[in-house]
Amino acid sequence: MGHISANVHDDIKKVLITEEQIAKRCDELGAEISADYAGKELVVIFVLKGASIFFADLIRRINVPMQVDSIAAASYGNTTKSSGTVRIDKDIETAIEGRHVMLVEDIIDTGLTLSYLKSYFERQKPASLKVAALLDKPGARKVDLVPDYNGFTIGNEFVVGYGLDYAQHFRNLPYIAIPKDYVWNDEEKE
Repeated sequence: MGHISANVHDDIKKVLITEEQIAKRCDELGAEISADYAGKELVVIFVLKGASIFFADLIRRINVPMQVDSIAAASYGNTTKSSGTVRIDKDIETAIEGRHVMLVEDIIDTGLTLSYLKSYFERQKPASLKVAALLDKPGARKVDLVPDYNGFTIGNEFVVGYGLDYAQHFRNLPYIAIPKDYVWNDEEKE
């Protein structure tokens, strides 16, 4: 791991999506989801840890009754080449059979983990299963998967902030950004 400054904002090269843009998009998604699920009750499951901030902002904009839960999953293999083999570290506690379920994810890149989770939940026979993602990175996709509710589509750049981390740092940024190169490369540190 490279250098991390005393103020996390100092390590940012470029802000891709501002706090205001995120809030506006959460308003839009909340209204769309509320309309789609009018008269129904939702079970909203977020994927730990990255989706926690998006989840918290999104559910406060949805006006249908809901229960919430979380799941933690990890891909086997190194980070650059996910094998598609997924381990569930923390399962949901809610029975979802016959219920309307929405899975909330921070970012969809290869789609391998999310594809596994979708299959895992589908085996539990929910009435419906949809995915809401803050960020979609279709250029990195290895499986055919499109989110039902998408915050923003981004290119293949590595991003942090608003729940997304690099080595467990930067989740607390209120925006989505690209960190400076020295963050992960000590040699380039001035």
